[in-house]
Amino acid sequence: MGLKLLHLNLHGLIRSSNLELGRDADTGGQTLYVLELVKGLASRPEVDQVDLVTRLIQDRRVSSDYSQPKETITSGATILRFPFGPKRYLRKELLWPYLDDLADQLVTELQLRHQLPDWIHAHYADAGYVGSLVSRRLGIPLVFTGHSLGREKQRRLLAAGVDHDQLEQTYSISRRIDAEELALAHSDLVITSTLQEAEQQYGRYGNYLTEKAEVVPPGVDATRFHQGHSIAEINVVDGLLAPFLRKPDLAPLLTISRAVRRKNIPALVEAFGRSPVLRQRHNLVLVLGCREDPRQLDKQQREVFQQVFDLVDRYDLYGQVAYPKHHRRDQIPAIYRWAAHRRGLFVNPALTEPFGLTLLEAAACGLPLVATDDGGPRDILDRCENGLLADVTDLDSLQDSLEEASSDCAQWKRWSESGIEAVSRHFSWDVHVCNYLAFMQKRLKSIDFRNRIVREEAIDNPLGKRLLLLDLDSNLEQTDGENLSILRQTLESIVKTKSNRLGVLTGRSVKAARKRYADLHLPEPIVWICCAGTEIYYGKEDQNDRFWQSYIGKDWSRSKVELALAALKDHLEPQKVEQQSAYKVSYLLRKPDKAILPLVKKRLRQQGQSALPYLRCHWYLDVLPLRASRSEAIRHLALRWGLPLEQIYVIASQHGDAELVHGLTTAVIPAEHDPSLDGLRSQQRVFFASSSKYGIVDGLKHFRFS
Repeated sequence: MGLKLLHLNLHGLIRSSNLELGRDADTGGQTLYVLELVKGLASRPEVDQVDLVTRLIQDRRVSSDYSQPKETITSGATILRFPFGPKRYLRKELLWPYLDDLADQLVTELQLRHQLPDWIHAHYADAGYVGSLVSRRLGIPLVFTGHSLGREKQRRLLAAGVDHDQLEQTYSISRRIDAEELALAHSDLVITSTLQEAEQQYGRYGNYLTEKAEVVPPGVDATRFHQGHSIAEINVVDGLLAPFLRKPDLAPLLTISRAVRRKNIPALVEAFGRSPVLRQRHNLVLVLGCREDPRQLDKQQREVFQQVFDLVDRYDLYGQVAYPKHHRRDQIPAIYRWAAHRRGLFVNPALTEPFGLTLLEAAACGLPLVATDDGGPRDILDRCENGLLADVTDLDSLQDSLEEASSDCAQWKRWSESGIEAVSRHFSWDVHVCNYLAFMQKRLKSIDFRNRIVREEAIDNPLGKRLLLLDLDSNLEQTDGENLSILRQTLESIVKTKSNRLGVLTGRSVKAARKRYADLHLPEPIVWICCAGTEIYYGKEDQNDRFWQSYIGKDWSRSKVELALAALKDHLEPQKVEQQSAYKVSYLLRKPDKAILPLVKKRLRQQGQSALPYLRCHWYLDVLPLRASRSEAIRHLALRWGLPLEQIYVIASQHGDAELVHGLTTAVIPAEHDPSLDGLRSQQRVFFASSSKYGIVDGLKHFRFS
């Protein structure tokens, strides 16, 4: 039986043909790479099926193609679209609050299949987050490709003068980096495009292991990108650029990219404008995606275009710079060949370039290069020997490199021939797919599948058809008098029906939780999720779920976590012994501090600990194994006992319960709650109580428990 592969590429603007490359910041080279990889894998005899998961979008501003739940790419390859978040199109940085929904949907979908996928391949940080959750819940091996890494992007943009608050607001950079760390911790294989990316960019992550990484450069479609132009296509490109250029026969400096800050296009325009030599020899041609109405561009794109327009005006470059509003994807190869016919250069001035597929496309068409001395271009030029690298953060250096590269006609010809030959030898799609599958098969042989969670059939399900989980430490702790009496009556009415069962969520030990719960005289729970989600007990017998304990204990060391955080004694005070457990290290903050979580994460990462901190009620910090949380404990229950997540109801506390509310569980949120949860008011599965006195009871009535 052949391989079954699942690829995750989540932003949604991907389809089987006519990709809208350059439409916005999310439709760049990654989109094309993923589609071509899926096609290449589907064509291999050792692969049975490749599914590509993305977001389903219903928005009149984008094509209706993106609203189809299922689309055939080619024989053996399918796009599967899942709805999560609002129906409208959102840029990827706004999808973070909705990713848990997708993870839950995927787990449910995959459980229904006769055979689980052999691999999940997650592309970019958001897919890495979802892939990690699905991988660890179902025991499916995970491949991760970051494409563009958050730490590198942060480093470059901070160096370029962007302040940290702007980075957070625009890119959600902290969530992105956390997701990348999570993906690397769960990955069995990391695919990188270059050695520099593997050693330096991924090397900045605490959960990255070099032995898991393999360098597999992307391929080029030789049927589209090749040497040899026709007079007809040259005339078409001439017509596309004619409205802009006073001397159209001059050799072009061509760049093709999205209009985003990272691509550093204004620096290229300024280097061109400052150089009399370049302005005498060349035209500058900027193919920056299609734009109908500038008002429809996102803020970053508008800013980049405005910088370009301002520089054209400042250096009086009218008649020397072309920036066409429209082009078709099928015209891109012709534009490369047109530039080669005019003996021009392809320029990539990006601040950071994980690989640089456009460089290979240009080289395959015989067009020499000047590219950023960062990331992928180093490997490409090392093999292709068809141009120069430049320090694009230094305008003088960029200008000098452009002037040098265009100064020797004989050198231009050598570079052109060398690039064509090297792409054919090193960067074809056949080579890429063969290497990819070889590394995957090699890793499969070394994976210990005994680490998969044991999933049992639902025939002996002790949890009933609906499970109500109560928070002992907050809501129940604060419920007394008349409120407690009303709650007691409500719960007793609920459990009269055998299909309804109760469970308890608590940070306490099971012994302490049982003692406190007994004081409330409420109906007996069927399950106890204790010690902040690190321990699960069933019924009255203190029966510990050994599968859960074995699963979360992987790579966990309590003593090493304590040692790692000892340096933060001015910020953290260990809680009492009775608040500690084998898989939970608990602290009190000496004073409330929003910066404590990043600081603790940094210390744990620096010390190589597979652990995550959780802050509750501003004062209480628990450090748990990477795979443990109350949310994951709930999903373990759902998987093990065959209980749909939609039938698990959670009574959230006032603070620190975002992890419980996200995803497909049904939740009651108290009247006094963290404002960050207000974004979920539109969700039918979430009830916001209006009364602090009867909030729990009102929520249970809303969901027809009583």
